[in-house]
Amino acid sequence: MVANGYARTYQTQAILTASPGQLVLMLYDGALRFLAQAHAAFETDERDFTRIEVINRNLVKAQNIIAELQGTLNHEAGAVATNLDQLYDYYNRRLFEANFKKDLAPVIEVERLLGILRDAWAEMLQRTENGTASPVGGIRSVA
Repeated sequence: MVANGYARTYQTQAILTASPGQLVLMLYDGALRFLAQAHAAFETDERDFTRIEVINRNLVKAQNIIAELQGTLNHEAGAVATNLDQLYDYYNRRLFEANFKKDLAPVIEVERLLGILRDAWAEMLQRTENGTASPVGGIRSVA
């Protein structure tokens, strides 16, 4: 129990000291974690009655994170923000469909696409921190 408290303190401190770009990366990681948990629940025995609850809970959490990402977009930045807005909208519609129909295919699709976006974001952050690229517009502070 004590270790759990330390982990929460560390996580809180990491969030409070993260840059806006790092917070976005944390959101991507969280959404991907919840999608992976939903994916795993889809593959459990259909006789497990908690399966549907686990799928629903994790898909809703992923959708909430995607909605947060969508809400942080700075639409004054132009095409990047507009394109991300459309992508996030698509991801949420596909996850709604997956949850409604209890269909794994949309979850796999969004996992793959969001993973690509997350990796691109991480690379952009790394290049920005190393001074080899300028930051991309389109994201307001998440804090």
